[in-house]
Amino acid sequence: MPLHFEDLDVVSEAKGSKSALIVPCNMCPAATVADRENKPFLRIFKDFLKSAPFEEYISTLQDRLMDQGVRSKVFKSNLPHQWFLCMWTAARQRKLQKHARRYDTVIVLGCESATRTVRDSIGSANCKLIEGMETTGIMNTKLSMKFPCNICFKDSKVIPFSPSVKVAQPTNTEPSSTTVAKTNKRVPRLMQATS
Repeated sequence: MPLHFEDLDVVSEAKGSKSALIVPCNMCPAATVADRENKPFLRIFKDFLKSAPFEEYISTLQDRLMDQGVRSKVFKSNLPHQWFLCMWTAARQRKLQKHARRYDTVIVLGCESATRTVRDSIGSANCKLIEGMETTGIMNTKLSMKFPCNICFKDSKVIPFSPSVKVAQPTNTEPSSTTVAKTNKRVPRLMQATS
């Protein structure tokens, strides 16, 4: 159940930058690009643990940035446990922080959680953070294996996120017990997201 993304205009956002570090999540964005281009997500024998369509997507992004005078490099995560950017280890985050210091812009290709991981990782590094993709929903798809050991998606659909349900606030200044209960249920999630 990978997330589905739409591209954002990274090149315009990076205008004025001299250098950019591209930090991709290798799971959900790679699945989106492979599905969108109707190409195998992974070709085990040819590319081993790389998604060729996503690698091409990143290369094209680098070319477009170079056309605008922005030098770029990709912060690669080749090991499978590093693919999910939103679940990186502290050591991996420290490595990103060290690399990010050399760039004036960091471009995240991933979800909001991936962006949060990168933001927390780069800490006080003096660089602009650009989200390169917007989450639009969840991919519902069927995995298929095609000769010779290519992993593909078929019959894919995007399930959009439900609009958030807003709790009506009372008009008086004293919160009702219902409002407090609903508010208290939401606080832990909010605190986890901002901690």
